[in-house]
Amino acid sequence: MPDSSEDQFAELFGKLPDPRQRSSAPPSPDAARSEGDPAAPSSRRAARLAAQSTGEQPVTPGGQRPATDPHVPQPTVDALPVAASIPPRPSGLPGESAARPAPATQAASLQDLFTGSVTTEAIGQPPPPTDRRRRRRRGWIAFGIVVIILGGIAAGGVWTWNTYQDRIRAFMGWEPPKDYEAGKAHGEALVTIASGDNGSTISNSLAAAGVTKTPAAFYDMLVKTGQNPTFYPGVYKLQKEMTATAALAALQDPKNKLENSALLREGLTEQQIVKTLSDSLKMPIADLQAAVKDPSAYGVPAKSLEGWLFPAMYTFDPGVTATQVIKTLVDRTVKSLDAQKVAVADRQRVLTIASIIQREAREEADFFKVSRVIQNRLDQGMKLQMDSTAQYGYGEMHDGTVSSSAAALKDQNGWNTYVITGLPQGPIASPGDQAIDAAVHPADGSWLYFVTVNLDTGETVFSTTYAEHEKAVQQWQQWCQGHPDSGC
Repeated sequence: MPDSSEDQFAELFGKLPDPRQRSSAPPSPDAARSEGDPAAPSSRRAARLAAQSTGEQPVTPGGQRPATDPHVPQPTVDALPVAASIPPRPSGLPGESAARPAPATQAASLQDLFTGSVTTEAIGQPPPPTDRRRRRRRGWIAFGIVVIILGGIAAGGVWTWNTYQDRIRAFMGWEPPKDYEAGKAHGEALVTIASGDNGSTISNSLAAAGVTKTPAAFYDMLVKTGQNPTFYPGVYKLQKEMTATAALAALQDPKNKLENSALLREGLTEQQIVKTLSDSLKMPIADLQAAVKDPSAYGVPAKSLEGWLFPAMYTFDPGVTATQVIKTLVDRTVKSLDAQKVAVADRQRVLTIASIIQREAREEADFFKVSRVIQNRLDQGMKLQMDSTAQYGYGEMHDGTVSSSAAALKDQNGWNTYVITGLPQGPIASPGDQAIDAAVHPADGSWLYFVTVNLDTGETVFSTTYAEHEKAVQQWQQWCQGHPDSGC
């Protein structure tokens, strides 16, 4: 490189402070004389030229003269400063000779600092202290991001499980058994078989009575085994938690059939009750239809006995008449209303609300919540919009589904609460004690909507806002897609 370039960098290095002068080695007289001397050379090259002109030896980077100077005692290796004892390394700066040693501060390392060989002054200015506040802030930000990510993953997993639980269980083989295990039957359960009932209808009746585990257990067993037995109308005494095979055997045994008895389950309509009584008591259906034609004969101030024929297990003496049978059922309803201290003037209204609760609620624990929804909607002037009322008014009550047809929802009749405001013009079915109690004592809450999202288990979601209700409806629709034959 040209000498002019070398002189420029030499002057630059000469202006920088030399940390070696802060080392533990005593400064040389020449170095002390050069400090603050205006005539002192401005660069190392100038110092060499000046030394050559005066005949003196140049000063080494360590602040000492070369060993050839006889007037300077030679120090031992142990007496040399640490910084001066570190071998020089070539500099990569342009214009600087590769043979010239680099400043000693570049040679010292952090390892030398930790071993105690050098001080912080030997390796240069220590780094500034860490901003702990900034570090903590960054740490909390990172933590928050991790929490959000994990929360999103967890929320997505919960939504996926709630939405596709049945499909996941089926794919993974995690589906719970549909039938009870053998040997666990206990207690007593009464089941009514009406004329015209088939395997699917009886399967639902067995599950409702607690005999079989699921509504499909008995029917699936018949299909799997290829059986097509004949069922005779009547009331049968079985046990709870029976296997589907054991239940079939019990229904085929004449000893389990009760004579002159009738079992009326909750939620039946007047038409269904009359037919069940005829089948169970071996009584002409025309006699029973005539007996229910005049409600006033039983002290009922209504146009029909719908809702007044109490559901229960009845056993009658031989030779009982149709009128006596109907009076027994009406008297039992009055007894339930009196137990709840319902005024005579309020009986029809209470039975109407109770009948809707009986048809809409799947589990008795939800009866009081459904009652609150009905009351809240009435208080706010909202239409009840209960599918059970639309089905009853249009004649779809017995089609086996919980959804109403478009025609039923639009039909103009006195029971369709999608059209009218307020309660329907009368009960839509016969409620039991629990439904009547719920009609009189609704639960506390602000719910305005509900939907059963699992028709097998009866799981029902209650909502306060329409947006929440829409999410629950989507959950029900997803369940119905996976269970097309479950009465959706």
